[in-house]
Amino acid sequence: MPDFGRVVWATPLAGAIIGAFGSASILAAHIVHLGPFLSAACAVSVLALATGALHEDGLADVADGFGGGATRDQKLAIMRDSRLGAYGALALCLATLLRVSAIAAIIDRGAFLAAFAIISAAALSRVAGLSPLLTLLPARVDGAGSSAATPSPSAMRHASYIASAIGLTPLLAGASLTQTVVSQMAAFGAALVVGKIADRQIGGYTGDVLGAAQQLAEIAVLMSLAAS
Repeated sequence: MPDFGRVVWATPLAGAIIGAFGSASILAAHIVHLGPFLSAACAVSVLALATGALHEDGLADVADGFGGGATRDQKLAIMRDSRLGAYGALALCLATLLRVSAIAAIIDRGAFLAAFAIISAAALSRVAGLSPLLTLLPARVDGAGSSAATPSPSAMRHASYIASAIGLTPLLAGASLTQTVVSQMAAFGAALVVGKIADRQIGGYTGDVLGAAQQLAEIAVLMSLAAS
């Protein structure tokens, strides 16, 4: 198997490819004259299907664990439980609503802008979502997160450069330079906040924490680009 710590530079490219599926659904919906909200809902659905809702699952587990557990061990045990709790369900509903609403607002300004925004968000969020690997230790030794190799600084830099370049693509469809720069800062800022919360709650990161960081980073990018 390839060394994840070395191939992490390709993460934003993988994200852009995934985002392209959502962008294609936006353009297809535009061709058949679907409304902005319905088009955005289709795009978010396609993105979830493309990844098997992997990151959404992480967000739900983190919300259930951090919200429902009283101690560190209880939080980790709840996060490992495959059942969906009230906190997880609420987090998924709110995250989906925010993503759909932000994309719909961008569609109002142009379908092609929305298409580029989705690609940008997918690429930036997948790099930003890995930031806990650099700043935290694994919260447990037997989880999926602990088995991921820590990215080398050079590989992470290359991934950030590529993600930043992809993050500029909304400029091609009318986004302002300020918006695109703010969206990139927002992605890494949101992931940093998730990492800080995880450190306080469970003393490190897990695979679910990485998924939650990706989701919050993606929402941050889309909301930044949706701002008028």
